[in-house]
Order: sequence, then structure tokens, then C-alpha cells
Amino acid sequence: MTEEGSREEREGGVKAPQQKETMKKIAILGSTGSIGRQTLAVVEALAGQFCVVGLAAGSNLEELIGQIERHRPEVVSVATAERADTLAKRLREKGVASLPAIHHGREGMLAVGTHASAEIVVSAAVGVVGLEATYEAVKLGKTIALSNKEVLVAAGELVMAAVEKSGKELLPVDSEHNAVHQCLRGGKHGEVLRIVLTASGGPFRKTPLKDLEHVTTEQALAHPNWRMGNRITIDSATMMNKGFEVIEARWLFGMKPEQIEVVIHPQSTIHSMVEYVDGSVLAQLGPTDMRMPIQYALTYPARVKTAEVQLDWGKLKRLDFEKASTRRFPCLRLAREAMKKGGAWPCALNAADEVGVAAFLDGKLKFLEIAEVVERVLERTARVKFGSMEDVLAADLEARRVAGEEVGKIESRK
Repeated sequence: MTEEGSREEREGGVKAPQQKETMKKIAILGSTGSIGRQTLAVVEALAGQFCVVGLAAGSNLEELIGQIERHRPEVVSVATAERADTLAKRLREKGVASLPAIHHGREGMLAVGTHASAEIVVSAAVGVVGLEATYEAVKLGKTIALSNKEVLVAAGELVMAAVEKSGKELLPVDSEHNAVHQCLRGGKHGEVLRIVLTASGGPFRKTPLKDLEHVTTEQALAHPNWRMGNRITIDSATMMNKGFEVIEARWLFGMKPEQIEVVIHPQSTIHSMVEYVDGSVLAQLGPTDMRMPIQYALTYPARVKTAEVQLDWGKLKRLDFEKASTRRFPCLRLAREAMKKGGAWPCALNAADEVGVAAFLDGKLKFLEIAEVVERVLERTARVKFGSMEDVLAADLEARRVAGEEVGKIESRK
């Protein structure tokens, strides 16, 4: 590990120390990913309101170096010790006078997520890599702006118990859950009949079922509405992403499984809806721009004026809705089954999907075989209840091992 002492002063065009005392201090897990970069765009657009004290990244040093130069965090983390050494060297070569504390790996992610001065932790790391750090941040009473789906899919019961104990609210960044959060401000919990999560339907909403057998990675990555990372884009094509969101909604909003529905809404203008017992339906509309829900989470409970994101009413011609078919999207069915069984099943669902998607992107699996791998892993998953984060991480590793076996079996029959 490479570690440099944190500095007393910040330099290079940032706000004066006396101003920083009034700013909200944030740390970002996954700062070089799509959500991390857009979070920093929001911070820069709302100049003077936030101070970035921690950044955790993986391997994208070029992006991270630029972020460090602009925001001068106190602590950063990268994937490996080698990259930590390279980062320190590169920063010195660029003439950065006072380096942040540089960490790596699991310890580094924890260092950023639990950094003493961080008031808000943006959990945007992809995969279970950010799970433990987010959980520890919750236990420390930090406000969490949650984008990482694995946190609640894999360990929802543990995390939400810690959230309740902390007395802080977990604020969703995903556009669908963020929309539900906003709509729930219009009534009491007991007045909610159901939550309706909208889904674009991805690139294969109208593709004949027989043609799904021959889907290419390029076709699956061509999402019609959103620009996202590879895994979440494939999960949107299979609708596993929406299945994850159903599980998340169950934990975030304390709803029963039967109170959470999914509808296809190809325009992605209505991000989600809440139906109340009196028949009223509140819907949240907005452009397909993640800066809007990110800003909402960072500034909650206030709404802060911005010129960065606006809905173009002139282009809004129609709003269509249709039923989500589990025949076309078997991953949606598998997610609901995992949610109902609970315990290790949702964790295994996520792990198996991550392995399956990676195998598809590597050309080892066909598109429809992703769901096949997930179903086989769930069939081999024991029904155990988690008592600790160590149980969650162990179940995740086992599900990945089993998923690897299943991928190998499918490859061998070709």
C-alpha cells in the first residue's frame, strides 16, 4: 500500500478553507464510473455547496488523476497496490504539491467509505466491491446516496436494519427508486396501494422470441434510451436490472412483493409511479439524465434550482405502456422467485448474473444462456439466512464458483 499524509490546505483553484466548513462533504465509491463522473458533474454545477473528501476508483487512473486535480480529495483508493504506486508517481510528476492519502483494494474502499469527515457517501461502485464499505458507512451514521444495486439485492435485510438503527435515510439514486421516493412524499406509507416501476424494455422489446437466440453483444449493448456501463446495459436487455429493482424497492420502501409491479414504458419519461388507495397515481417525469436523481439525493430534502437538466416538452408526443412478459424476460421471473425465498437467494441471483453477463460479453455464452446459468445456480443455492456481512460475502463467492461451473458445462456442450 502507498499512503501519503492528508494535507492541511487545498490548492489549485478550489474554495477557501473557511468556505469549506459550510459545504457538505462527500465521498464517492466508484468515482470513475458513469454515476461517479456524473456525481462530480453535479458537484461542479452546484459550486460552493459540496466538498469532495474521498474518491474510490478501480483501474482508470487517467480519469481519477483528473478528478484529484479538480477536487483535491483527502483520501483516494484504487484497485491494487501497483496502481496505488503508479498513481502517487503520476501525481508527483504532474506537480501536485500535497498528495491525498492513497489506499488500495478492500482496505482502500473501506478507508474512503468510512472517512471521518465524509457526511454523504455516494455508493456507485459496480458489483459487490462496494458492499462492505457502504454497510460500514451506514453503521457510522453517514447519509448514503445509493446507486450500487448489489447493496440491497445481496444484503437488503442487514443493510436496512443498520439504516434503521442509524436514524438516517438511505437515498436512492437509481432513476426508478428516486422517482418512487419523490412520489411517496405525496402520502403516508399506509396509504400506498402499490409501486409501479417503469422499464424501457431495452433493445429487444419487440424482437421475435426466436431471434433472441442469435443476439450479438453489440445489439445487446445498444440501449435505446440510456448510456450506461456494460453490465447494467446487458441487465437492462435481459430485464434482470428491473428484477434487481423490484428487490431493492421491497427493502427501500418496506413494501410486500405483491405491492411492486413492473410495466414497460419505452419512452422512459415516467421514471416510476405510486398508486394510492384512493385511486390517485403520482408519477415522476424527467429526461433520461442521471444528473437529476443524483442532485435530488445530494440536496435532499431541499430542491435546488439547476439549468443543467430540463425536460423538453416539445418532444414529448406520447406515453406508451405494456405488460412485462416473463416469457420474453425470464430474469424478471427469477428475481421475483429469489426475493420471495430470501436468505442467500437474492445474493446468489446477483452473483450468478454478474458471472453470466461477463461470460456473454466474452463470447462464452449466448444471450438466452445468461438466464439459464442464473436459474441453475439458484437451484443449487441452499436456503440460509444471513447473520453477518461475512455470511453475505461467503455466499457471493460460492455462487460465483457455482456459476463458473455452469458456464463451463454450457461451453462444453457446444
